[in-house]
Amino acid sequence: MRTFQKIIVVLLVIFIVAQFFQPVKNKGEMSSVEPFLAETNPPNDVQFILEQHCFDCHSNNTIYPWYGSITPVNFWLDDHVEEGKEHFNVSVWEEYSLKKKDHKLEELIEMVESREMPLESYTYAHWDARLSEEEINSVVSWAKQVRNNLGPQ
Repeated sequence: MRTFQKIIVVLLVIFIVAQFFQPVKNKGEMSSVEPFLAETNPPNDVQFILEQHCFDCHSNNTIYPWYGSITPVNFWLDDHVEEGKEHFNVSVWEEYSLKKKDHKLEELIEMVESREMPLESYTYAHWDARLSEEEINSVVSWAKQVRNNLGPQ
């Protein structure tokens, strides 16, 4: 067997063995976002945007794509989800103080307006996750309204 073939076989074996090592999936209940939705009361179009483009990384429930079970992609996805939840997790909205809620909404506005969210790396694989100007305006307008409704901090 030639050296190149041996290398290919070794890499294939490593790839197959790696599939047995998986991160813990972020599989919670979609009901965990209900307190957030109830308090912030997004209009239907904004709720759709949040569900389709935000909740996978910013809640305790992720709907994984088919390739989300393939190592090493699954670890990369897990890292994105965990980092997203560190910054803003709608599943723990009730645990946030009013000041923290206001701050999280302020960050949401900044990130969406500057087009830092959704992440460019996320939109590579999810072309439909790119927000149109109209969607950006809807989300920002809603978030500003929610901040006003929270009252003075």
